[in-house]
Amino acid sequence: MSAEFLKRPVPGAIAAALVAAVLAAPWGAPALASSHREAPFIASMPQVDGTDFYMFNSYEAGRSGFVTLVANYLPLQDAYGGPNYFHLDPNALYEIHIVNDGGAVENITFQFKFQNTLDDNQLTIGGKKVSIPLVQNGSADVAAPNSPALNVHETYTINVIYGPRATGTPQPVMNTTKGGITTFDKPADNIGMKTISNYLVYANKHVWDIRIPGCSDIGRVFVGQRRDPFVVNLGEFFDLINIKYPATELNPAAEFATVDSIVDANVTAIELEVPTACLTQGKGTIIGGWTTASLPATRALGAVTPGLDGAQVPSGGFVQVSRLGMPLVNEIIIGLKDKNGFNNSEPKDDAQFVDYVTNPILPALLETQFGSAGVKAPTNFPRTDLVATFLTGIQGLNQPPNVVGSEMLRLNTAIAPVAAAFQNRLGVIGGDNAGFPNGRRPGDDVVDIELRVAMGVLCTLNIGGCKPADAPAGTLHYTDGAFIHAAFFPEQFPYLQHPLPGSPNADNAIKRAKR
Repeated sequence: MSAEFLKRPVPGAIAAALVAAVLAAPWGAPALASSHREAPFIASMPQVDGTDFYMFNSYEAGRSGFVTLVANYLPLQDAYGGPNYFHLDPNALYEIHIVNDGGAVENITFQFKFQNTLDDNQLTIGGKKVSIPLVQNGSADVAAPNSPALNVHETYTINVIYGPRATGTPQPVMNTTKGGITTFDKPADNIGMKTISNYLVYANKHVWDIRIPGCSDIGRVFVGQRRDPFVVNLGEFFDLINIKYPATELNPAAEFATVDSIVDANVTAIELEVPTACLTQGKGTIIGGWTTASLPATRALGAVTPGLDGAQVPSGGFVQVSRLGMPLVNEIIIGLKDKNGFNNSEPKDDAQFVDYVTNPILPALLETQFGSAGVKAPTNFPRTDLVATFLTGIQGLNQPPNVVGSEMLRLNTAIAPVAAAFQNRLGVIGGDNAGFPNGRRPGDDVVDIELRVAMGVLCTLNIGGCKPADAPAGTLHYTDGAFIHAAFFPEQFPYLQHPLPGSPNADNAIKRAKR
């Protein structure tokens, strides 16, 4: 961002609509997105890069008494990204952690491990058997789990650990749909309609009923490619905030002023629907959650052998390389020098990062760059409202008794879910206590919410230990201009939209027309 640009006067209406843009420049991160390439080290390992974490009371009809957990990985997938597409790392450990006693150490961990099996389908060419180069063999429509029309099959197992993950005993989760086995088929990515004619029906056949040890009721699981549910404006931010917005920030149209920059991207979702009682374990109604990914301590390159991962020789214990609870924490709160360290850390050690929350840089940056337009940073230090939002939960909403300050997403399971048609995209600050930051649903606009919270909107509501006078500009309608709402998503598990197909590709038709 040029110095000349920053010196230009910015009209108040535009400043309020554009304040999200300054997030892109000062942090040096490659993108303003919910943990898409959020730290220098993880940017080089997309298979274990967590993009978003969701935790909410299930709002599908007939599913009261369940909590849905969603951990998305492997960002910015191009639908046409063949021939290998986007399998998860079979050497990695993907985990979802739950705290139910107000502490900062996990009480329950769900561990996912993936396996890729190569059938090595061959064709006879000139009298010789030759291995095909594709993940599909073209013998039939891919329409069912473990289809013989696939050359590569991805499966996974789930273990649950009660107590700290380092010392607890893993217990296998059972696939009751298939008679109690401990493996689950994962659908192939959405290669295209010639390979998989009806992807929605095909993918839905991979929603499995599960029995979790220690739970009396049956849950559900789905792991597979989904359309990226996160909505944000990126590209124009990087082009010196090259955006035109409506004349007044009070005009709701400002929230529709631009497009979602990752509208053409897919991700891989790990989704669990778990009986609420299995998560709370009778310890109260409030739970905390986050997701992590870990890799073997050593991944040496060895002699290349036939197969899908023949050049890797993993050894040693696991090292955590990705962590995600509340959205946007590592992007806009944690300083650049500590981003890799945050991904490697655990909530119990979050005291080392507390200054980033109590004395945040973001509001000061917004005031510095847009102060002439009336943008003012809150004046209450330490920022108790941000401590409540990110580290303890909000008193009377989702703060558990005897809480230990630590960063994670927190959900009060006693607050009834709101049907999709009645959800407010601004969650708690929009009067919908079933939404973010009380958990997070797919339709919650966490970018707009967190911008407004950072600039003190909770103070204007007398929430978080501060008062309206502490937030001189807290009522401005800060927005990134990319709109999101519950109506964007299905109302049933697995809730996220099915992925964009590699073929036919509507973008290709547009590109051809422009040539």
